[in-house]
Formats: sequence, C-alpha cells, structure tokens
Amino acid sequence: MSEKKKEKEESRKTASKAAAAMFSIALGICSAGAYAQGASTWRCGNAYSDRPCEGGSTVKVDDRRSNEDRRAADAGTRNAQTQADRMERNRLSLEKAAHDRDQRAAREARSAALAEKRLAIAEQKERDRARKEAGEPRKSSMSFTSGQSAKAAGDAPERKKKKRKSAD
Repeated sequence: MSEKKKEKEESRKTASKAAAAMFSIALGICSAGAYAQGASTWRCGNAYSDRPCEGGSTVKVDDRRSNEDRRAADAGTRNAQTQADRMERNRLSLEKAAHDRDQRAAREARSAALAEKRLAIAEQKERDRARKEAGEPRKSSMSFTSGQSAKAAGDAPERKKKKRKSAD
C-alpha cells in the first residue's frame, strides 16, 4: 500500500471511532434523562436530594408547563443572569475604584508624614544651631595681636602708603 492509502485508511478508522464515541455519549445522555424522569426526589429538611434520607419525604417534580411557558421562564432566567453579570462587573469596578482611591490616599498620607518628619528635623537642627550660637561668645571680626605688628604676625597684608600732594 502506498503512503496516501495508509493515511486515508487511518483517518477512516479515526472517524469511525469518533462516531462510535459520540453515539455512546448520546445514548448515555438519553438514558440518564429517562432515568431522571422515573427517579424520585426526596425532601430532607430544607434540602432536596435524589437519594432517600432519614425522615425525608418524596416530592413530585413533574413539569406541567407548556413549551411557551418554559421558553418564557428560560428567557427570564437568561435576562436575570445577564443583569446579574452586569451588576457584578459594576460592583467590581466600583470596588477597584475605591481600592485605588484608598491606595492613593495612603500614599499621600505617607508622603505628608515624611514631609512633616523632615520639617521637624530641620526645625530641631535650627533650634540646636541657635542655642549653640547663643551659648558661645561671639568671635571678633578683626584680629588683634598683642605686641607684634600685623605684618610680623602675618594676619594682614602690607598696605602701601599713599603720598600726599603738597599744597605748595
């Protein structure tokens, strides 16, 4: 056999297996539906179950509505679900906005606290500097030497003397 014939044969086998699997799934669904119609529903306190329970009672669950009524009920359910989804998205967006607002307020509060702390430190440094200056005697702006000339002490540069013009 050629390669193409082998591939076609394998794809036919795969397709037939898939068809058999789909048939068995459909058969299982139909039989489950038939089983559910013949099954009883039990009320156990405030809960309902498909299994009997102690002190439970059977409940009839036949749906005697017309197809129109069922379709209307399903449409109402879909509408309610759509509205519930919309409300949930709205709630989530409001919660996100509130969270973002809270985060921004917390960030601003931290920034303000840090700025206040920096201001307090600067004020404390200024008070300390003022207290230190008040406690120390002021230094003179000119330097005086005892017994030596300014030139010998090296404190001041030598000045040239200007000659006066005579009034002759």
